[in-house]
Amino acid sequence: MRLKDKVSIVTGASSDIGKAIAKRFAEEGSQVILIARDLQKLETARKEIGNEQLTASMSCDLTNEAQVIQTVNQIIDSYGKIDVLVNNAGAINDPVHFHEMKDSEIKKIIDVNLFGIFHMTKIILSKMSEVKSGTIVNIGSISGERAIPRVHLAAYSATKAAVSMFTKAIAVEYARRHIRCNSVNPGIINSGMIKPYLDDPQARKVIEERIPLVRIGEPIDVANAVLFLSSDEANWITGTILNVDGGKNASEG
Repeated sequence: MRLKDKVSIVTGASSDIGKAIAKRFAEEGSQVILIARDLQKLETARKEIGNEQLTASMSCDLTNEAQVIQTVNQIIDSYGKIDVLVNNAGAINDPVHFHEMKDSEIKKIIDVNLFGIFHMTKIILSKMSEVKSGTIVNIGSISGERAIPRVHLAAYSATKAAVSMFTKAIAVEYARRHIRCNSVNPGIINSGMIKPYLDDPQARKVIEERIPLVRIGEPIDVANAVLFLSSDEANWITGTILNVDGGKNASEG
């Protein structure tokens, strides 16, 4: 088991990708704390994961630093340590032109996608620094590296680009404390807001044909990449941005 006796936090754990990550971690022996705002959705996710002995749910608003600090301290009190943090929680704007977005909508994206990660990473780093050990995996997006024609995600893309640079900076800053930080950048995954589009066979076919591996990614594809980067198998990898996108970012299409 690659994460035996580890204690891991997965934020945004009630989402398709977060749930898949938590499930893989539990399968590999980690105690997993699932974090999101909605406790009821988290409990539903725990039941679907089916390993309730190794999972626990905690409600937390990641945009509220005081709540984040309190939550992390509770985890330390209960489990004694935190070995792995997966910053999976995120928000995406409706695909509208940037000039049509309200400031409140832009602020929400920044609060969740940046300050949510900043708050959680900040307190976790203080705990990991005490023991000079730990692993952080951020979930970015290939939208942070390339713009998609006719899909207007300027605010979202900007925050995900920031996540990539944050990953590299934290990796270098904390390397001497034996804390690793990497990012997984998913491409088109069968989850969240894209699911309704994939129910249309013709629309799905068009999307698939523009991906070199000719299929839509699944949450498990992201989870397996996160698992690898969180395990000791990746103990000489830090500051890396791993695209999990079926080859999309390497192609012209």
